[in-house]
Amino acid sequence: MKHKLFLICIFLSAFISNLHAQTVIAWKQGTSGGYTYKYVTGDPTHSRFYTLKNGLTVILSPTNKQPRIQAYVAVKAGSKTDPDSHTGLAHYLEHMMFKGTDKYGTMDYEKEKPYLDQIDALYEQYNSTTDEGKRADIYKQIDQVSGQAAKFSIANEYDKIMAAMGGQNSNAFTSFEQTVYEDDIPSSAIDKYLTLQTERFREPVLRLFHTELEAVYEEKNIGLDNDGRKTVEAMFAALFPNNNYGKHTTIGTIQDLKNPSLKAIRNYYYTYYVPNNMGIILSGDFNPDVMIKKVDDHFSYMKAKPIPVYSFAPEKPITSPVKKDVYGPSPETLTIGFRFPGANTRDARLLDLMGSMLTNGKAGLFDLDLTKKQLLLSANANSYALKDYSVLLLTGNPIKGQSLDEVKTLMLNEIAKLRNGNFSEDLITSIVNNEKKSIIEQNESYSNRASNLLSDFTAGVDWRADVGTINELSKITKAQIVAFANKYLTDNNYVIVYKHQGEDKSVIKVVKPPITPVDVNTTAQSPFLQSVAAIPASAVKPVWLDYNKDIQRAKSGRAELLSVQNKDNSIFRLYYRYDMGSWNSKLLPIAAQYIQFLGTKTKTAEDFSKAFYKLASSFNISAGTEISTITISGLQENFNATVKLYEDLLANCQPDEAALTALKARIRKGRENAKLNKTNIAQGLVSYAQYGPSNPFNNVLSDAELDNLKATDLVNILHQLNNYKHNILYYGPYTALQAATALTKLHSTPVVFTPYPEKKHFVKLQADHNQVLFADYDMVQAEIYWIRNEGLYDPAQAPKIELFNNYFGTGGMSAVVFQQIRESKALAYNTYASYASPVKKSDPNFFIGYVGTQADKLNEAVKSMNDLLNDMPESEKGLSDAKDNIRKSLETDRITQDDIIFNYLAARRLGIDYDLRKTTFDNLNKLDFNTIKAFHDSELKDKPYTYCIVASAKRVNDTDLQKYGELIKPDLKQIFGY
Repeated sequence: MKHKLFLICIFLSAFISNLHAQTVIAWKQGTSGGYTYKYVTGDPTHSRFYTLKNGLTVILSPTNKQPRIQAYVAVKAGSKTDPDSHTGLAHYLEHMMFKGTDKYGTMDYEKEKPYLDQIDALYEQYNSTTDEGKRADIYKQIDQVSGQAAKFSIANEYDKIMAAMGGQNSNAFTSFEQTVYEDDIPSSAIDKYLTLQTERFREPVLRLFHTELEAVYEEKNIGLDNDGRKTVEAMFAALFPNNNYGKHTTIGTIQDLKNPSLKAIRNYYYTYYVPNNMGIILSGDFNPDVMIKKVDDHFSYMKAKPIPVYSFAPEKPITSPVKKDVYGPSPETLTIGFRFPGANTRDARLLDLMGSMLTNGKAGLFDLDLTKKQLLLSANANSYALKDYSVLLLTGNPIKGQSLDEVKTLMLNEIAKLRNGNFSEDLITSIVNNEKKSIIEQNESYSNRASNLLSDFTAGVDWRADVGTINELSKITKAQIVAFANKYLTDNNYVIVYKHQGEDKSVIKVVKPPITPVDVNTTAQSPFLQSVAAIPASAVKPVWLDYNKDIQRAKSGRAELLSVQNKDNSIFRLYYRYDMGSWNSKLLPIAAQYIQFLGTKTKTAEDFSKAFYKLASSFNISAGTEISTITISGLQENFNATVKLYEDLLANCQPDEAALTALKARIRKGRENAKLNKTNIAQGLVSYAQYGPSNPFNNVLSDAELDNLKATDLVNILHQLNNYKHNILYYGPYTALQAATALTKLHSTPVVFTPYPEKKHFVKLQADHNQVLFADYDMVQAEIYWIRNEGLYDPAQAPKIELFNNYFGTGGMSAVVFQQIRESKALAYNTYASYASPVKKSDPNFFIGYVGTQADKLNEAVKSMNDLLNDMPESEKGLSDAKDNIRKSLETDRITQDDIIFNYLAARRLGIDYDLRKTTFDNLNKLDFNTIKAFHDSELKDKPYTYCIVASAKRVNDTDLQKYGELIKPDLKQIFGY
């Protein structure tokens, strides 16, 4: 995972010039509540680092801005510590840690266990057998016995318990040297959460293994379709031939996936899931003295044991470029990787500075010399810090007609500038100033605090160094940067991966053995679940928005100003919001791109980029279909200078035909790349399904219109922007009146606003028969969407829709769709369904369902979703859990900062003037299963759908597709409009 400087907590109020006078940053020891802990002086997060008697690390970072806690349970073990004969094992185990123990996830463990033991033995027999016929026979036995065992299992009981306590985002992830289990919980539910985690990590039972293995197969196949993942794997294999960073992949090899061993997985658990190799990281609303005792009481049962030390032969220096080639259907890219020391070294901490010297979005060498001058479509530098080594990755995307070798030359020339000192020393100061701003913003979030602490824990980074990083960076000189670049970024010590656009003939999909769907016992619940539910939790009073009280109002010229005051720090965010977009003018999105390449009579485009970056500020113009927003942000101390700089550029930008010519080429290349992107293709099909052949997705300039575009046309649009009616939104230290007063002098508005250009209207279609929209794409998987436009928006329906979605299709692993399609039938890694509300009152609701499956299981996947659309399974417990999740989530949901303004504007577009969450909360208990069932039957059952399918025509045949409706195969020009 990337280690980001902007997540490092620093002194929030200090200016760079005063850094040398600050408190010495050092580890100190404190005692409170009967526990001793360490902390870092000057740490604004006030994080405490405990080590319990059994070696368990506990990191607590209290903040009471929201009544919730971001919780991580981290294990310092991942794909790097997988046995060579069982790659992907850590990832397997991560999946299995959701299956329960002998106390939950089962209706009768004593009856279940003999079957599980048989399955264990059968897998060992399966793995030691080479004869394919015999292996098939053994797998039939595994399938049969698994079906018997499943009769006693309760699928997704972990997720049900979490949902009932108001948990959100329950998930886990595995990477090179960490496996992390994450939950976002109400602070009032901490006792329930700790009780569940204590049991979860006591002794997991590996049940429902063969269906979960199918999900891992799907995940592997998704990876085979991901050219970015293939590029990174090729890069790491070449950078680290001796280390498991390069020798192992997180999901594992196909051969190892086909030969799993429950015995090996269990051994891995007993080896690495021990307290002296684990950490619990909590950030949120709690008293650390109370919290540490709770954690200790729950986890003191764990016993420490020695951890195997991972050893490897040090990597030999790279003395000449190592070249690798990767093929796939997505656009071509070039990636260059340089190897650095491990994350806890000073040189690794400087990697992010090095990355920012190259790309920071405004004034890096890549930004100014390659992107701003439109010599490349894009260029980025990112660091990847790991325990043993770190990596600097440079990625470039070519413009039309450009070779990947030309991309390489351009990027390496910029690296040479670093080595030769061809950059301004002011850039270092500007980077530090921008880090200061970013860190202030990031530190506001309890979840970001926890994420940063987690990253340091698993990578072995000293938190003291993190707290002091800005202090350290402020002392860095240009000469040191030059020396650093000459030490590590030479002409010969890198790996280069050429990602070519074309067929990957090496891809071999994971062929999944046939399985019999299992009964997932969705209505059952264990005594343990009931005991957790009975643990008392303090009531939390919900907080609703009152738009009249929570939003300040003023006038700046002719514009209405809506404001929320920032009383926490010096950050401001300013928005100019227009009720017009690409439906009013297809040129507006082009103009929004064009401005970044323009200057005025007195300043170049480069001058503006440097000036914004020096002020630690930024601006962005976002042109949507019906709403366009200009966002300006920075430090309040630079408010006047930042706004003045933007207004100068907007009012005085000059046409630049050379920049437009380059932009046209850039857009053409971007269009070509979009047609090679399966996600974009799917988006186009979905828009086609909702609106027909002429739709918002393909409402773009034709190739001829693009060719005929004039620079003056775009500049005139920019010059006229302030003359169109717009609202001003402000979040910052000023009051609304202060902001309005300041803006009156900075932002001019006309006496009478210019009317918006006439809007083109797109109307969502009401389908009267089934259709299939198919797009051919070279991929292993098949991606299937169900689309249906529904009735007009009615805010009174909000509680019903919220409950239906949570129960049926969006409630995580406990939702009906997930349980039936993934858990029972193992047809997908990812699946969901949602009855979605529109963004404005005049639009209808719509339904979207999704299944990503192996192409040869398309028919099974379609049937499975269609069965659910026509007959929704009933579970009173599931509905009760859905209610609890919604209720407790709403009780602890706090809309703050500028989100208050955007919530109000969203409500206004829907024709309401109140916080809709209160309506849902007040009416939730009035809803029962009959209500939800009636909603399902009236809106979804036996209705016509449009199936949007992206898959390889080599793997999916027309005969199958035609079974589901009228088959339409729009070509890419029809989908994209060019």
